[in-house]
Amino acid sequence: MSHLFGHDQPLSVQARGGHSPSFVGTFDPRVRVVAACVFAILVVALHQIEFALGALIFAAITMSLTDLPLRVTLKRMAAMDGFIIVMLVMLPFTTPGTPMFSVLGAEASKEGLMHAILVGIRANAVVLMMLSLLSGMTPVTLGHTLYRLKCPPVLVHLMMFTVRYISVLHDEYHRLRMAMKLRGFKARNNAHTYRSFGYLFGMLVVRSLERAERVLEAMKCRGFSGHFPMIDDLAFKRRDGAFAVFFLALIIALVLMDRMYVVAY
Repeated sequence: MSHLFGHDQPLSVQARGGHSPSFVGTFDPRVRVVAACVFAILVVALHQIEFALGALIFAAITMSLTDLPLRVTLKRMAAMDGFIIVMLVMLPFTTPGTPMFSVLGAEASKEGLMHAILVGIRANAVVLMMLSLLSGMTPVTLGHTLYRLKCPPVLVHLMMFTVRYISVLHDEYHRLRMAMKLRGFKARNNAHTYRSFGYLFGMLVVRSLERAERVLEAMKCRGFSGHFPMIDDLAFKRRDGAFAVFFLALIIALVLMDRMYVVAY
């Protein structure tokens, strides 16, 4: 639990795990979080593939200034693409426009294909920028950053506890599944299997509630009063302001050029 709720070292040292931080990691976490949110909001407003590609290139350049491993980053982006691939495939067939080809009588339009490509590029740009700007942050660093940005404390606490205990619930699930296997259970397409999985998830909920009550009692015994003390050493510096201005100016320039292109054509 020490890696989440605090440590003798300052958070800036935790975030880099004792190693030298990347260039992006040296900036104030508050600036990085706000920049990631602004980037996501403005990139979604882009309507032209050319400028969406510009945003994707900008995100790739930002990633090159971090210590993110390329292979792991691409795998994470591929996992995100797996969720939206169905929507992207369906867009050409559900958007009216100039027919390009047909599959089983369903016509795919050029406008739908362009829209699918645009959505895919924007989604990858946002995810890549999020991974880049938030890289190196521990959950406690992110939690303290959100608290400093005046996010609701309840949501911050919920995020921190979720990150801390999701692995605990995952281990509990595997223990219950192993117990079922040791008793000869095999998943099949029948009522017994559905009923058994219902019992499994019901027991997981019950044990989660019991653990939550034990954790709450333990925290109260240690003087928990509804908020965590801020142990960070965040300090907004001149270089953080310069980074924020440069980042905002670049992304606003992309949006303005996109708007002018739409008006012109």
